[in-house]
Amino acid sequence: MQKENQLIKFTKKGIYCPQGKFYLDPWKPVDYAIISHGHADHARWGMKNYLCTNDSKPILKHRLGADIKVQSIEYGEHLVINGVDVSFYPAGHVIGSAQIRLEYKGYVVVFTGDYKTQPDFITTPFESIKCHTFITESTFGLPIYNWKKEEELQGELHSWVENNRINNRASVFLGYSLGKAQRLLSLLEGVDDDIYVHRSIYNLNEAISASGFQLPETKLWSADLDKKTLQNKVIIAPPALLGSRMLKRLPNPATAICSGWMQIRGNRRWQSVDAGFAVSDHADWNGLIDAVKSSEAEQVYVTHGYQAVFSKYLREIGINAKELITEYGDETLINSEVETDKASAE
Repeated sequence: MQKENQLIKFTKKGIYCPQGKFYLDPWKPVDYAIISHGHADHARWGMKNYLCTNDSKPILKHRLGADIKVQSIEYGEHLVINGVDVSFYPAGHVIGSAQIRLEYKGYVVVFTGDYKTQPDFITTPFESIKCHTFITESTFGLPIYNWKKEEELQGELHSWVENNRINNRASVFLGYSLGKAQRLLSLLEGVDDDIYVHRSIYNLNEAISASGFQLPETKLWSADLDKKTLQNKVIIAPPALLGSRMLKRLPNPATAICSGWMQIRGNRRWQSVDAGFAVSDHADWNGLIDAVKSSEAEQVYVTHGYQAVFSKYLREIGINAKELITEYGDETLINSEVETDKASAE
């Protein structure tokens, strides 16, 4: 524990490495921030210097500003910062997402950020890393959450689109602009028609593609497109558009929310949509357990989500686990992204 305390400290600004003099996904402005991925609760504006993966760099510049000072390295590449060996390994969460590995004098800490152990068709698959201390999320840390395989999900989405076409309806999939939208594109490949996306997704896709990352082709869904053009088409939009004027102008739309929360049927009824698909960018219950066990960590910290339940379970099976309170999963930040999407929609 003494070595661990020398390597990471939990502060009001975030997780700090005093030897390296940097923070991991800090929530307050700092001099040097190492970023796991581009979601707003992990990559925040105001840092003097950023370090991320090569695939995250265009995302950070698109979301935080083209003038930010950001360095990037590839997965598995090592960078020594003030004597601390820093490297990134795939997290399987969204494009560019990474677990951050720190090593100092033989002691290894892994900060997962957000992760998903189940492979999909677009993100670099999660890679297990051995360490002494493992910091894990627990967004879906309840046994009820158990994801379907990607091929099964793809079949369900394609069947829903075909059924909507038979009933002369446009298929509207609602998912966040970063991560969910790109994964939906990969799942919907082969629907044998153009896929339209909202401007917030289209612009982000352009930034990602400009760095050389290959994404499925899309068309821009704009308010000036006539109804006939969009009849029976597939459209991907951010969740903030639910109930918007832009969505209501579509010809006979069928709407589906794509989120891990749709594992519980009541959530779909509460959202007043036609369908709900449990498409999640986070690990399910078994994925979380597998990730913790495969790390072989002596100390596990459980953060954002069902941390009380998940950490208690880990202790019951003999793993030294503690809850860690952070600002990841901050609803204020998530809602601010949503409102930005909504403002550009109407």
